[in-house]
Amino acid sequence: MSKKKSTFLNMILALFVITLVAGLSLGYVNDLTKGPKAKAKLERKVNALKEVLPTFDNNPVEDMRKIASDKAKDSIEIYTAYLKDRLAGTAVIGSSEKGFSGLVKIMVGFKPNGTIKNIVVLEQKETPGLGTKMKDDKFIKQFRDKDPSTYNLKTTKDGGDVDALTGATITTRAFGEAAQMAYDVLIEHAKPQKN
Repeated sequence: MSKKKSTFLNMILALFVITLVAGLSLGYVNDLTKGPKAKAKLERKVNALKEVLPTFDNNPVEDMRKIASDKAKDSIEIYTAYLKDRLAGTAVIGSSEKGFSGLVKIMVGFKPNGTIKNIVVLEQKETPGLGTKMKDDKFIKQFRDKDPSTYNLKTTKDGGDVDALTGATITTRAFGEAAQMAYDVLIEHAKPQKN
């Protein structure tokens, strides 16, 4: 028996078949996981809403509005919460592309008067042990019960009121920028009820 010669054409054909099989496999796996990923993302948002908003009895996810803005790549989401048909609070998703490793996306919960109730980090890719400390209560508590109309959300290095994370000033600036974006959207589109 004669041995088949390896030719350039045979190698290209083999590579094409391998690429085709790999591509189809990845597409199939992506289709299988699309539903569970969407469900997990929605569950994270619902849990975040419970953390950032005062007690509510409606479904803020159903009442969610998307606002187009030149400040963000995507539309900005606004969630309005009610308790016994009265405004309980509003949650706004703010983001900044200026984090040390890119996107920082947070959900900021506001009381009806516009003060911050709480903040939850939804997405970030910051340096572990430095920038990831933005999720810690020790950092976030300096934003709670603050009115962004009088509390400057910039770092103290930049003339603001926020103490930067040690070794993660860039992350802190991105966090503050995302929080400011959320507040600006609240003022422009949700109109807090000042006392």
